[in-house]
Amino acid sequence: MSDYQIDQLPWLAEPHQRFVDQHYRGKTSHAHLFNIDKALGGDKLAKAAAQTILCQQLTPVGACGQCKSCLLLAAGNHPDLYIIEPDGNQIKVDQIRQLCQKLTQTAQQGGARVAIIVDAERLNLAAANALLKTLEEPGDDVVLILQTNTSAQLLATITSRCQTLKFIGPTKLDIQHWLAAQQLLPAANAEGKTHDVTWCLSVVGGPLALANSLSSQHYQQLLTFRQDWAHSLKTGHLSASLLKVSEQQIVDALNVLYLYLRQYVLKSSRVKADRQPLNPLVQAKVIDLGGQVMKMCHKLETMPSVNTQALCQQYVLAFRKLTN
Repeated sequence: MSDYQIDQLPWLAEPHQRFVDQHYRGKTSHAHLFNIDKALGGDKLAKAAAQTILCQQLTPVGACGQCKSCLLLAAGNHPDLYIIEPDGNQIKVDQIRQLCQKLTQTAQQGGARVAIIVDAERLNLAAANALLKTLEEPGDDVVLILQTNTSAQLLATITSRCQTLKFIGPTKLDIQHWLAAQQLLPAANAEGKTHDVTWCLSVVGGPLALANSLSSQHYQQLLTFRQDWAHSLKTGHLSASLLKVSEQQIVDALNVLYLYLRQYVLKSSRVKADRQPLNPLVQAKVIDLGGQVMKMCHKLETMPSVNTQALCQQYVLAFRKLTN
């Protein structure tokens, strides 16, 4: 993702200032849980919080940016900051054991020792259990920050030992305004309007990924998939991009199909003057088809190869059979 700084992400300003206030007044815990997705900058907020803790000349609005500790952080080599990230799909027990050992050592800069655990929901059971003792008895001047994309996947014994930072995510309108400020929105049409690019947030993963998508050709590809699915489902025949979708693109294409099916059901459930709403049984079957599409997306992550054209045609025919 693009290397946005925390002050460029307005939805993080309030939780960041709240963390600074708490630490400045000496009210913070030794363990913090940031239930903020990386797609929203959760890992960036965790690093800003670590800088707040390690800063030697903290101000009421955050780290000074000038002290030795801040300069070491900016250079990416602060000796008292430890960052743990998943090794593959998991955070493993050896990673946590090594971290806990390091946290028992004396701080080289004479202040706190801070550990950030990114994607903490990926702690395997052994790693989570190894972390518990340190969460219960962290030692003097040791602070742990757990960033998670889905806190529900964390053990209750982990979350109960952490102070959770309150966070309210941005609305789609907030994101649209932010993208406009970054000058990333597509050009307006003849009527001076731009379409809502936030329709694909769940496909790309969040506003930071959407910004990257808009900066490249990726967003246009998603838009093309949406247009071609609409045409294909209407005619029963694959069109344009769906005839040549690659194995690297198929998950994106199916995610867009899922969004289209969901929107189809929502629109079809509304009564209009010129037509009746979709039969509830057909609605349920289209919803089930959407579920099958999502299951296939997960399955494709481990499949060595797939006939993308045949797969797309399969879903087009299934939709036609349900709705005609």
